[in-house]
Amino acid sequence: MKLETLKRRSEFLAMRRGVRWQTPAFVLLARRAASERADAPPRFGFTVTRRLGKAVVRNRVRRRLREAVRSLAEGRARPGHDYVLIARPGALERDFAALRADLEKALDRVHGRLADEQQGAARRQRGQRERSPVAGRSEPHDDA
Repeated sequence: MKLETLKRRSEFLAMRRGVRWQTPAFVLLARRAASERADAPPRFGFTVTRRLGKAVVRNRVRRRLREAVRSLAEGRARPGHDYVLIARPGALERDFAALRADLEKALDRVHGRLADEQQGAARRQRGQRERSPVAGRSEPHDDA
């Protein structure tokens, strides 16, 4: 499966408004994509900072994360969603099976949080429509 990736800085910055889940090897950020991309395949971004090591180490970590995503994305990632994996120092030493298990758990958790977030937003919208414009008053009256 060919992974669709996030490429622009603005796409990565938008992910801050999503939900996050931390594991020993990475932090997973997830967010629903814009409404025009609702049926598009999921997109992934990978961030590996210089703090983890030189280019060889960073590239190895990126390849490991990309392969873990590739092996799980088809069944776990949802269409119309964007994901970013931010590597942590444990990503290099962690056993690959444990890395995949972490990713599987993280995807399940962020999807649960996204669903909770959506339900909360729907509840807030319903609550705003049911309220009257002035608190405590159901209809306008004269003070005369």
